[in-house]
Amino acid sequence: MPVRTIVLLAVGVFCLTGGLMVRRRLPLFRPRVGSGRVARQWATERDRVSFSTDGLFIASPSLSARRTLGARQRDALTAGGAALLVGLVLAPHVVLLGLVAFCTVAYVASMVVRLWLFKISLGGTALIKIPDSEALGTPDEVFDSYTVMVPVFREPEVMSSLVEHLRHLDYPAERLQILLLAEADDSATIAAARVAIGAAADLRILIVPPGGPRTKPKALNYGLTHATGTFLTIFDAEDRPDPLQLRRAAIALSRLPPEVACLQARLGFFNGGQNVITRWFQVEYSMWFRQMLPGLSKLRVPIPLGGTSNHFRKEVLLDLGAWDPYNVTEDADLGVRLSRAGYRSEVMDSLTLEEANSDFVNWAKQRSRWYKGYLQTFLVHMRDFRESQRLLGTRRLLFLMLFVGGTPLMAMVNPIFWTLTVVWFVVKPAWLMAVFPAPLYFLGLFCWLAGNFLFTFTCMLEAIEVDDSLFVAALLTPVYWVMMSVAAYKALVQVFFAPAYWEKTRHGLAKAVVGATAPARPTP
Repeated sequence: MPVRTIVLLAVGVFCLTGGLMVRRRLPLFRPRVGSGRVARQWATERDRVSFSTDGLFIASPSLSARRTLGARQRDALTAGGAALLVGLVLAPHVVLLGLVAFCTVAYVASMVVRLWLFKISLGGTALIKIPDSEALGTPDEVFDSYTVMVPVFREPEVMSSLVEHLRHLDYPAERLQILLLAEADDSATIAAARVAIGAAADLRILIVPPGGPRTKPKALNYGLTHATGTFLTIFDAEDRPDPLQLRRAAIALSRLPPEVACLQARLGFFNGGQNVITRWFQVEYSMWFRQMLPGLSKLRVPIPLGGTSNHFRKEVLLDLGAWDPYNVTEDADLGVRLSRAGYRSEVMDSLTLEEANSDFVNWAKQRSRWYKGYLQTFLVHMRDFRESQRLLGTRRLLFLMLFVGGTPLMAMVNPIFWTLTVVWFVVKPAWLMAVFPAPLYFLGLFCWLAGNFLFTFTCMLEAIEVDDSLFVAALLTPVYWVMMSVAAYKALVQVFFAPAYWEKTRHGLAKAVVGATAPARPTP
């Protein structure tokens, strides 16, 4: 072995060991029943506000994204970065070869797992199904109480439509609580909501007190302190839910074992055909909620929940400390924490229509927020690897790493390999050949040809299944991947410099003549 390689390894081991042998240690999360019970008494308004901003941090500080990196993580990243720089100076070939090998294996694993999930989802057997006849035929008196929470912020233009679709929900009125969660200084949205509600008392506007962080999960936590339902769900301001969704969820949750703490309804778009961006978005959402999530549920691994139409047992939320107000994908993080605590999430065959972002800038804001939240969630749950492995098990931990951490990271790596491919065909430098020995070269070639073909092919199959007009967009999916990479790098910058900043997604951009209307109210 060359002397400089030995020196490199020695320096790397020394740096990494120094980062890991730090005496500072974050508290471990010990799943326990009732970790939120003290806070749920809420003797004063101050108690409610404290729970909404710091409930999780107080109950389980190691699981809060209030601090992006733990002390050991900062030291490990510093040591790892130093070792990488030293390695690039002393033995660049060895370091580059190792990086290429790691990324290639990750690509192969991602491809195999996604094809596996696609196979599992065939036939729709992984979905929880409650037919219309059963949802409508179940007597009203057997249903448990339900709370619907809708966080709204700077969107007065959709208040009229929102109230209309909320009133389409078919559920016993005396058992239904609907809360619109509005920020205290958002006078335009509050005024529009009051006009839309009118004199009826079936909806209530709940004013969220000012103070940071100003995020959706903080508003949800505050709403939770006022929730009276046994079950609870969240809708977004632009949502058009299946009118029978609450009935379906209540029947399913009462029938399923207690460890099933959440039912995630499928999401789609009412303006999916507006332009090429919305068509890409429609294909992606369809694959995610018809293939990926049902497959993950069937395998009983952590599910990154969607931000809307997820139906919970309220007591479980309280026991877990509810949502993390500092995590900008509070839904995905909550799905992981449910799994850590021994609960499961299932996917329900009920559709909520949303508004797909039709503008690239607006889309990039939303997607970078999602990627940033995935990175936050990954970093939080990797603070203590051994504890995560103990609670999740090796298989579930690997899926967490692949789907939650791997999704934004692979979107960042993609442009690097695309650039290397172009450089190889144009220049054919010798150093590039050296870091792609025959085994890695053929494995990478397989990923490039077979992987890209299979991903694009499954997108086209999904487009044909959902809507033939999406076929051309599905064929052009690689262009969509470039957009994802742009959003991923934006997320990487923000996760360190503005981790809790919530970039607002603008609603109301859909063309009125495009797409489907709200699901009709079924009749017996």
